[in-house]
Amino acid sequence: MSAHSIVCRLGDRDRTRLPAAKGLTRTEISFIEADRRLDYGLGQALDQLAGVGLRPGEIAVDLAIFAATLTAADTRVNRHSEAQDGWTREITPETPVSDPALWASVSDLLVQMLNFLTGDRWSLRFRARAPGLKRLAPAPLRLPLHRPKDVCLFSGGLDSYIGAIDLLEKKRSSLLVSHYWDGVTSAHQSLCADRLEKAYPKSDLIHLRARVGFPTGAVPTSSGENSLRGRSFLFFALAALAADAIDDDVTIHVPENGLISLNVPLDPLRLGSLSTRTTHPYYMARWNELLGQLGIRAKLHNRYRHQTKGEMAAGCENKPLLMKTAKDTMSCSSPAKARWVKAPPQHCGHCVPCLIRRASLQVGLGSDPTTYTLPDLHARPLDAAKAEGEHIRAFQLAIAQLRTRPSRARFRIHQPGPLNDLPDELLQYEAVYVNGLNEVDALVRGVVVKPMG
Repeated sequence: MSAHSIVCRLGDRDRTRLPAAKGLTRTEISFIEADRRLDYGLGQALDQLAGVGLRPGEIAVDLAIFAATLTAADTRVNRHSEAQDGWTREITPETPVSDPALWASVSDLLVQMLNFLTGDRWSLRFRARAPGLKRLAPAPLRLPLHRPKDVCLFSGGLDSYIGAIDLLEKKRSSLLVSHYWDGVTSAHQSLCADRLEKAYPKSDLIHLRARVGFPTGAVPTSSGENSLRGRSFLFFALAALAADAIDDDVTIHVPENGLISLNVPLDPLRLGSLSTRTTHPYYMARWNELLGQLGIRAKLHNRYRHQTKGEMAAGCENKPLLMKTAKDTMSCSSPAKARWVKAPPQHCGHCVPCLIRRASLQVGLGSDPTTYTLPDLHARPLDAAKAEGEHIRAFQLAIAQLRTRPSRARFRIHQPGPLNDLPDELLQYEAVYVNGLNEVDALVRGVVVKPMG
């Protein structure tokens, strides 16, 4: 068990002597390869922007570097071995930035955001970049042919695919931002982007893809971590990098259905950091506060925050395209586990995202062309003690409790985090929670789940 400090170094020039890290296990990671190019996927993102004539400011580059440092900590510091309670880690990122005074001024806000997002205890240290590293964003390779009006997160999932379709249908020139680490995610992002380019050949669509991540052993004293509660911080930072390069007031679209965005725990054991908060309204409001204080002219916006996934599918602006290509999107939390039945990576059919997806496609499109490892939930009794039945049973219990006492919905929506930024939307959040559970109820009603040990 150990508290950790993750030190970002910017290549050989970064020789700043750091104060002793008492009680911390310090790991230094160099983020610059040769020729001042940022490593670990950040240079890839900046090169793509330069290739279309766009160049972000250095504060936005700082934000991306900070987010990548967080990613190194979040994915390579193991909760079980390094936290005293087996979950809550103590982590101190140490990041070189272009304006240390500015970053110090937002430090408390960042700690507030990160503690809420990951359930860990964060402390932050910022220092000045070394001389000669004033500019890390490469100069544009050409004049921009056009400047996109919108930035849209594009994960390769169903929600972000619908979000991109709806923007393109409105003739909004868009810059899609994707982050990936594994090959499955990358393949689905590329496939979905290809579908959009063919469907909208005159759209001036730009797709920014960044493989930001760190190899196993990046933190030598710890094994990897797969809870990944901090993943959206990196995703939002990459979107802010792209938005800042557009050099205008930009909306960063975060297409996410309201049930997942709220992510009310299905049972008491999933409270706190066990329930992800990657697009929770409170967290997104803090992000907009951060962007404003940093001077980045962009705002996150989720236009689907009051819609269920089924309502998103039903209201898609190009339903024929969605019906034809929805199968190409990926929603599963762990598609690689299909290998246990000797199948290629695919939707398992029984995790929380898969269940919400299955229910939504039945409601929104009337059919579901997706291939699932567990194709028929009603074919046989499922084991409540195994992964195939765990989340189905959790949904059934949450739905039964809500049916017994419908008034509890108004209280449950507050469990994952505060909604005080949006006091006028509480009834709409309550409705999307109830409607989302009702969608899943239509899918799992009658499915037999019981202990079989």
